[in-house]
Amino acid sequence: MDTGKKQTGNETSARNDDYLWDGSGEPDPEIQRLEVLLGRFHHDRPVPVFPEIVPDGRWTLFPWRLRLFPALATAGTMVAIAVVIFLMYGRKPIPVTVAGWDVSRLAGTPRIGRNTISGKETSRLGIGQVLVTDQQSRASLRAEDTGQIEVEQSTRLRLTTMDAGLKRIALDRGTIQVYIWAPPGQFVVDTPSALTVDLGCAYTLHVDESGAGLVRTSMGWVGFKLDGHESFIPAGAACATRPKVGPGTPYFEDASSEFRVALARFDFEDRAPQQRAGDLAILLGASRKRDALTLWHLLKRVEEGQRVLVYDRLQELAPPPASVTREGILRLDPAMLDLWWNALGFDDISVWRHWERTWSGVATPVREK
Repeated sequence: MDTGKKQTGNETSARNDDYLWDGSGEPDPEIQRLEVLLGRFHHDRPVPVFPEIVPDGRWTLFPWRLRLFPALATAGTMVAIAVVIFLMYGRKPIPVTVAGWDVSRLAGTPRIGRNTISGKETSRLGIGQVLVTDQQSRASLRAEDTGQIEVEQSTRLRLTTMDAGLKRIALDRGTIQVYIWAPPGQFVVDTPSALTVDLGCAYTLHVDESGAGLVRTSMGWVGFKLDGHESFIPAGAACATRPKVGPGTPYFEDASSEFRVALARFDFEDRAPQQRAGDLAILLGASRKRDALTLWHLLKRVEEGQRVLVYDRLQELAPPPASVTREGILRLDPAMLDLWWNALGFDDISVWRHWERTWSGVATPVREK
């Protein structure tokens, strides 16, 4: 019974709703009362006709401008952030990679210019800069693609070139121990009396206060050069050099004292023909098979009339290849000399000849300005 009453009430409400939407059905009394009260405000005139509005051409870009506002706002935000970052960090120096060698302290207080290297910090030796160690100081230089140099006490050196294919320093005085893994010919050391060219090696180079130098090779071989004067120093050998004279004749350090003393006189002291002839006689008489290194170099350094004496002794110690003739050596044929050098078993001289062709302009030592 209650259910029937609820259904009747719902149906009445639905009919009233229909009247509100489309005028059908039975109207609610309250709605009829409102219609009577508001009827006097009823408007039954036709809709007025308004003139057509033509868009102004000046505002055709307005929608585009509206779309641009978010982009401009974003850009403004980014500029503001950049300004803040600049104000916070702009005064800090930007790190710059300087071509050169990393320098670390081994002992004492080595200096680069006026800056002292202390503790475990690593400094940088740039082109044109000078590294100095005193009597208590030692330092280490390292370049990843070139090698490592240990700088001993009382040494002064300069970095003059740091190109991709050529690294060059000048040793004004003191001692360095050099370990090079760069390709042969890419590392060069200037001294006051000769140019030292690495040919894939490890060596020690010393220069005294007068500019005289001494190189000792422990691995590979080294080229010494001044103008047209050149010496090749393989492992176990040494070679002295003097200002205005250039490199002397290389020798193995286990040679007899008599041999080494006579060679030093021949290279740098004796100038009279009789003295030099006496020195040469000692060298030829005291030479061993290994001393073919020295005799090969002497072929270019003795007087023309003495060359045959050197040839005869050298061919006894180390016979030349079949393609090398006595006549060719006596006239200093370059190709035959190179072939005989290669037969001695020290190294292939073509490496040096390639360096000479490639770096012909490097062969003059660099003087400090």
